Amino acid sequence: MSASSERSRRLDFPFFWPVVVRWSDMDALGHVNNAAYFTYLESARVGFFEKLGWSAGSHGQPPAFGPVVVSQTYNYRRAVMYPSQLEVGVRCAEFRNRSFILAYAIFERGGDALVGEGVTVLVWTDLKAGKAVSLPSDLRRGLEEMQTRQA
Repeated sequence: MSASSERSRRLDFPFFWPVVVRWSDMDALGHVNNAAYFTYLESARVGFFEKLGWSAGSHGQPPAFGPVVVSQTYNYRRAVMYPSQLEVGVRCAEFRNRSFILAYAIFERGGDALVGEGVTVLVWTDLKAGKAVSLPSDLRRGLEEMQTRQA
């Protein structure tokens, strides 16, 4: 998703993550609480990273390097209620030396109805030192591929 007001299309995304709305995602107004959408994006982001071959450590050990969210936005397009089924599209919108931007769009499962769109800025970090470091070449290649590939 660009910063413009242009809406996302399903074809803009090479990766999709399924989401089943839980009863606990609802708020007192009868629709999915705004905070739940960030959890949906997080789940899709983890699935996206797994598709790229990155995992959050092994055998109970935390990773030495990884992505840290430094900024996140979400634009709500339509209300969602339980028991909806959704799909979160993810793509790499941009990558830099030490950071990258993931764009998301949430659609009703199996359709083109856009629920909302989001953007996350992530910095690749040496987690022990707490410092941003250059993106590894294999991650950069994977992000580049996911930036250009369409579903």
